[in-house]
Amino acid sequence: MLAGGFAVAAWGSARTTLDLDLLVDDAERTALLARIVAEGFEAYNDSEGFTNLEHPDPALGRLDLLWVDGLTRDRLFAAAVPRIGPDGLPVLVPAPEHLVAMKVKAIKNKPIRVFRDSEDLRVLLNRPEIDQTEARATFERSDLLELYHRLRAPS
Repeated sequence: MLAGGFAVAAWGSARTTLDLDLLVDDAERTALLARIVAEGFEAYNDSEGFTNLEHPDPALGRLDLLWVDGLTRDRLFAAAVPRIGPDGLPVLVPAPEHLVAMKVKAIKNKPIRVFRDSEDLRVLLNRPEIDQTEARATFERSDLLELYHRLRAPS
């Protein structure tokens, strides 16, 4: 399933992104990494929750895999929504509430990301189908409620 900038683009936010982020079932980790490495990608970071890969051909660029399992995997994939991707093809993307949760967590862990992720959050928070109660609770749990109110305020 798409994540990151391309997933947010599928919900209507357009910004430049330099990598492709995918949410992947952790049970597929070994087999999938072997296939991707066989295609020439090299892992430059491989941790419990993430693997960052880069291809020597700049046209193929960077690939970030976000490994999910258990309840998180089940919730993300059960709520996934088919959308039309930036290339016009159908893609599976997380529900807007789940993308908000990922972006809020990223900001909580690295506050400088607020500059990169605020416009994405503004677009997601103003989608008519988003559950505002769930989105607001995500910000509240991360002590970022002021940011929520700022992003929901009329421009």
